[in-house]
Amino acid sequence: MCAILAMWELEGRFSLVASGALPAPSAVLTKFWIDRSDYALHAWATARVALLGFLAGNIVAVIAALAFVRWPATERLTRGINIAMFALPPIAIVPILVIALPGDWPGLVLAAVAVYFPTMTATLAGLSEVDRRVVDVVRVYGGGEGAVMRWVRLRAGLPALLGGMRVAGPAAVLGAILAEFGSGSRWGLGSYLLGSIGSGDASRLWGIGLTATAMAGLAYGAAALVSARMTGATRAVTMTTSLPLQPATFGGRNDLLIRVGAFVLPFAVWWLLLVIGQLSPIIAKTPFGVFDYLFLSPGSPKAQTRILAALAETLPLTLLGMAAGLFLALLLAMLGSVKPALARALLPVALVTQTMPLVALTPLLVLIFGRGTAVTLAITVSVTFFPSFVVITHGLTLVPKAAFELVRAYGASRMQELRLISLPAAQAWLFAAARLAVPRALLGVMIAEWLATGRGLGNLLNQSRGYLDYGMIWSVALVAVLVSIGMYQALLSVERLVSKRQG
Repeated sequence: MCAILAMWELEGRFSLVASGALPAPSAVLTKFWIDRSDYALHAWATARVALLGFLAGNIVAVIAALAFVRWPATERLTRGINIAMFALPPIAIVPILVIALPGDWPGLVLAAVAVYFPTMTATLAGLSEVDRRVVDVVRVYGGGEGAVMRWVRLRAGLPALLGGMRVAGPAAVLGAILAEFGSGSRWGLGSYLLGSIGSGDASRLWGIGLTATAMAGLAYGAAALVSARMTGATRAVTMTTSLPLQPATFGGRNDLLIRVGAFVLPFAVWWLLLVIGQLSPIIAKTPFGVFDYLFLSPGSPKAQTRILAALAETLPLTLLGMAAGLFLALLLAMLGSVKPALARALLPVALVTQTMPLVALTPLLVLIFGRGTAVTLAITVSVTFFPSFVVITHGLTLVPKAAFELVRAYGASRMQELRLISLPAAQAWLFAAARLAVPRALLGVMIAEWLATGRGLGNLLNQSRGYLDYGMIWSVALVAVLVSIGMYQALLSVERLVSKRQG
């Protein structure tokens, strides 16, 4: 670590990277000290909203997971909502929340949404994956589902719940900062960062970015500390990118009704929230309002043309950046499997980058790569690589040692063991990493377009906010969600097809 800091200081002193875009640590600390009076107010504004969103999102997530385990049909019925919340690029709904909600509510809602899916999936996996023999013992002594939940599932699911909260902590910070970008609020690290981009002061931007990273890291560390205190040696972390419950089978008509309900429910919730909020139809568009804007109004052809043109710029970069990030993650995970010391060295870097809020990272990468396609790909690779690397590495370590005995008996090299045994055995984790990368890749591209390149869906969203084109704002948000869901479902279909052929 000392060597890295020394090299960083040397690079900064002589401006060896992008004409000073990577300032020396001493320059960052000096600028931080000069601006110290600003940081306290901005950091507190972000931390307060992130904490409230973290608490609200986790409460809803735990209640949802309990309901899904107790009544499996509810999981199938709400699957459309859950996948939509997972696939939702937060930047797509920032303008909508800012328009619809007052004060700090946009940040609170976005932080809660960012927290919900990691905690819910982790808790659901922990509650579901229990020792059936222990369940049978409780039932033999007359215990019903309530007793099983209290004495077996809640205890077994606690490590997974706390593990999910580790991921949720940094997510809440990111959600709060994203909301500050579009809110026009005076206080908050997002507002401070946005106001500092125009000055091009690299030292201040790095100071803000590292402050946001430290805040996210503290959220992760606090959750990890609670986990260690409450679970002791039982520190299992269960994170999935799809719902782990095997759905109960319902014959004929009931199954059809649940499938239809799962499709309709997200749109019904969308409409219901607007009714409850009593928002103006000029600002808040219902599903029918968006349909009218895109297909029935006189300006529909022009709106469709703009969206398709923006999508044509965003989608290829999303796919390219996601593929590059996954390839890099797989390559380094394989090297780490051959050289475990390399994996241990990369994991701390992965954690730091995971906790660096994307909106804080983007201006720093703009200083290094400029405002072209290179910065978009750099951001997308960055946000997809590290989570994928962690998931793939975890999958490779779970391959049973006995599986290698036969190929080793024939003198296989370590790389041959990886190709013949490890990669096929870790196939499910490879697909899980790809599904995890889908919404992150789209989010990375849209943020780069918003802040740097001025193209694609991100720029169209930003322009529409400036023009008060509420129909376009809602339409871009819907298109972004549908693109993420489509890519997610496509990966699920490919995984099922591959598994079926292998089976």
